[in-house]
Amino acid sequence: MTKRAPVYPFTAIVGQERMKRALILNAVDMRIGGVLIRGERGTGKSTAARALAALLPEIRVIADSPFNDDPDRPETWSDEVRERANQGEELPVVSRKIRFVDLPVSATEDRVVGTLDIEKAIQKGERHFDPGVLAAANRGILYVDEVNLLDDHVVDLLLDSAAMGVNVVEREGISFSHPARFILIGTMNPEEGDLRPQLLDRFALSVEVHGIADAAERMEILERHIAYEADPEGFRRAWAAEEQRLSDKIAAARELVDNVEYTRRDLYTIASLTSSLQIDGHRADLVILKTARAHAAFNGRERINQQDILLALELAIPHRLKRGPFADAQMNMAQLESQLEQINSEFGEGGDAEELATEGEQAAAKKKLPR
Repeated sequence: MTKRAPVYPFTAIVGQERMKRALILNAVDMRIGGVLIRGERGTGKSTAARALAALLPEIRVIADSPFNDDPDRPETWSDEVRERANQGEELPVVSRKIRFVDLPVSATEDRVVGTLDIEKAIQKGERHFDPGVLAAANRGILYVDEVNLLDDHVVDLLLDSAAMGVNVVEREGISFSHPARFILIGTMNPEEGDLRPQLLDRFALSVEVHGIADAAERMEILERHIAYEADPEGFRRAWAAEEQRLSDKIAAARELVDNVEYTRRDLYTIASLTSSLQIDGHRADLVILKTARAHAAFNGRERINQQDILLALELAIPHRLKRGPFADAQMNMAQLESQLEQINSEFGEGGDAEELATEGEQAAAKKKLPR
């Protein structure tokens, strides 16, 4: 059996900073809801997605559970593990690397969500569940290349799970549920067709990538890929220190993100920006708040600032603008900052503006961000 070459290091990817930022922030807090990366072939979309998985820390799982159940969070356990625990069965625990699950474009609904064996249920009274892709992807990365070519109904199922964190399968009055929280990464080439606006809106973040025009950076890409192809193991070792630094930073941010606070001014800023951009619904507001908190945590801060909000806005709204998906993917940050200054002057200085959101509001926000 041929040995697979090591994954190309995430930190060795040249440029594409916005794409890398979107992936890292989803790694810090997978409750953000995934990212859609849109661009022509050969721009590093799949390379970056696979490289992200290698960065993520090991997780504790119940060893023989096909759902990667978290032994430290019994409230999230699958029906199978919960029943075993109720019967007093010992649940062995191991640590393993986060899984990278690749979903084929031909995937059917049963392949994605899993199936219940109705025959066994009727004949033997046993509830038997055959896990699908969502079970394998729980607490990991679910990667969908050419997501625009996937059946719309299947995309809906993926986005539902990414948002709710649970997969429930029901047939003939029998149901089975298991945790299904993962980092959803979708990539697509717009030349092959686009997603419906309703599906675009349900991806939390979006990034449009293009081939790099700068000659020096293009040469750097060439040199790195030549070195990687000549000696993949050696290239990986050369970048190991950088990879470890980023991995440690993500792990620290994961521990910090739930403690990141925000003020009422921050909430007003987010609401005013989305309102002025005529963004429909309220999903974008919540995504911006989650993303801003993840960015603050990644930078070791326990309180978001306006730069966090602006960077989150960059990633959360291009595919939600009324003038058309990705029409303004290269947003003018200077204009946004100017608009931000105007919002600040409207809200006023001092007083309640800088007070942290109340404990009740912070608690309510955390309930909207289930782990």
